[in-house]
Amino acid sequence: MNRDPAPRHPLVQRLLEARQVTDALFSIVKPGFLYERPIRERHRIVFYIGHLEAFDRNLFDQRLFDLPAFDPHLDQLFAFGIDPVDGGFPTDQPGDWPSLDAVRDYGSRARAQIDRELDALTHGAQVDASGQLLNVAIEHRLMHAETLAYMLHQLPLAQKISVPSDPVATQTARREALSPMVSIPAGSTVLGMARDSGHFGWDNEFGEMHVDVPAFEIDRHMVTNGAFREFIEAGGYREPKWWSENDWAWRQAEHIEHPACWSRQDVNGKAGSWMLRTMFNEIPLPLDWPVYVSHAEASAYARWAGKTLPTEEQWQRAAHGAPHAASGNFDFRSWDPQPVDAYPDNVSSFGVEGQFGNGWEWTSTVFDALPGFEAFPFYLGYSANFFDGQHYVIKGGSARTAKCMLRPAFRNWFQPHYQYVYAGFRCVR
Repeated sequence: MNRDPAPRHPLVQRLLEARQVTDALFSIVKPGFLYERPIRERHRIVFYIGHLEAFDRNLFDQRLFDLPAFDPHLDQLFAFGIDPVDGGFPTDQPGDWPSLDAVRDYGSRARAQIDRELDALTHGAQVDASGQLLNVAIEHRLMHAETLAYMLHQLPLAQKISVPSDPVATQTARREALSPMVSIPAGSTVLGMARDSGHFGWDNEFGEMHVDVPAFEIDRHMVTNGAFREFIEAGGYREPKWWSENDWAWRQAEHIEHPACWSRQDVNGKAGSWMLRTMFNEIPLPLDWPVYVSHAEASAYARWAGKTLPTEEQWQRAAHGAPHAASGNFDFRSWDPQPVDAYPDNVSSFGVEGQFGNGWEWTSTVFDALPGFEAFPFYLGYSANFFDGQHYVIKGGSARTAKCMLRPAFRNWFQPHYQYVYAGFRCVR
């Protein structure tokens, strides 16, 4: 009598599902373009094919399993990615990397080696002590699923294989309905979570901190493409008074005139209509979608509007009571944003809509440790390398953010001149 195999442990199953997400992303790149570098601050696409498997192998080896090395050179080559910084761009050439067959063979062998050990975990072995490492592997891969998405977004359309997608959801002429601000009364909020909470989190999430927040007003919805277009048409990119000194120097040096995925062509010597590049198409700019911009551009808009970006604690206070994992545009449900008011059930106790999903949201808070910070011993530089005063906290999540990372304590961060993240903003006063 044949017995059904023992069910996989839920964390093992989640890791296998996360692999499916990243495998599907690589499959949308036409094979001849896997050595391209869509964003100059990051590695070529081929690196990530090896990196995701090397990270898991290096993480688990000698901590969770004994995984004898079969190619130490590739273990090291694919160990860590590049985080975006101003300047110092990588200069490697496609020929500097192993062949695609070699990279894929390495990945297959690493997975097979890991999976033999994971199978043992599913047959009655105790996995409680393994939970942290498995969660790190799962969320690291899912983070890269989002990183890869916005990287591939910058790849020319002709270099990708289109996949079926829903029709563009947008409505026009709703400017007035999207403009009100919401009053948030003075009160307290919590950043991070307690180390003994029993929940998984990354090292920068621990160190629960209660903060008193004075009363303020915040935009009910994220700033839309339509609203940001008004800033452009008012000369916002030509007026240094709206920009910090560093941000203006960057804008001039890089000739930044509009958000990264916007474009328009002159028609008979006159500026044509704005277009937006989605993952697989070029479409007329949807005015009610959230605008995706760098921190520098968001800050300039806020000054022009007579407002500011929220602090991390203001954003967290405004999100109180929001059902962060209920309705919304997240968990790889869509390639594109939706109108900023598309999910009225994704609303906080104060009436602030859409803070989880549809676009990360910039804050004015410089990324730093919470009280009692302790770096993960197996990933010392994950957060600590970026407590440098040069990165800003973003909160919430995008259409390409996994559901598990919509927890309120989750903190993401980027430097202010990086335009490619699926990140928008809302303003406060």
